[in-house]
Amino acid sequence: MTGIRWPLTVRRFHKWLGLFVGLQVLLWTMTGFYMVVVHIDIIHGDHLVAEAKAGPLDLRQFGPPQAVLERNPGITAMSAVEVAGRTAWRVQLPQGVRLADPASGELWKPLDDSAIRDAAKAYYAGSGPIVRTTLLNSLPQEVQAYGGPLWQVEFQGWARPTLYLSPYTGELVTKRHLLWRVFDFAWMLHIMDYDERTDVNNPLLRVATWSAVLMLTTGAWLLWWSLPLKRKKKKRKTA
Repeated sequence: MTGIRWPLTVRRFHKWLGLFVGLQVLLWTMTGFYMVVVHIDIIHGDHLVAEAKAGPLDLRQFGPPQAVLERNPGITAMSAVEVAGRTAWRVQLPQGVRLADPASGELWKPLDDSAIRDAAKAYYAGSGPIVRTTLLNSLPQEVQAYGGPLWQVEFQGWARPTLYLSPYTGELVTKRHLLWRVFDFAWMLHIMDYDERTDVNNPLLRVATWSAVLMLTTGAWLLWWSLPLKRKKKKRKTA
């Protein structure tokens, strides 16, 4: 009975293992390179938002806070704000943040298209016009973590700069653009979570990682076995 020819067996195993994990290693390299080259502040889209200019509020427009509390039971926090050129009470209710009339304390209806456009223009640091506004009840993948509904405001530009605003307060929830979307796709490939794109410890990633480690180990063994000094000692023993 002939023994196992370990060098040949390990070489074949290493070759097929390399074919299995080689593509993923290439993807790790390419996506990692993109993440390093493009600054994270650009990815976050910080350059899309203008610096906030807080001006004084005309407090004469506001009624007594007690009236707001009595009209809207369950308020846990409130503050005076200005949204789209109008002053309002910003109140925290069990169902979320809402705006209330500064005088009567009555809750505002969700902001309409015109008010959202004014708010978006105030937030936007670019010069391009608004291309479209859409009230989304079903959110796309890129903002599913925030919950809806949200106003999607897209501006003109090669990167498709997009702001997402709350329909209840007009506040900026998040921003997206092409480089962020490329990063999100690269991140999905990098962590191998093709569903939620958030699990950095999923089974597929663990299998690929340990396969890469095993490929490195077998490659190191083959390198050690093929060293001239080792082969020379082997010939001396057989002589």
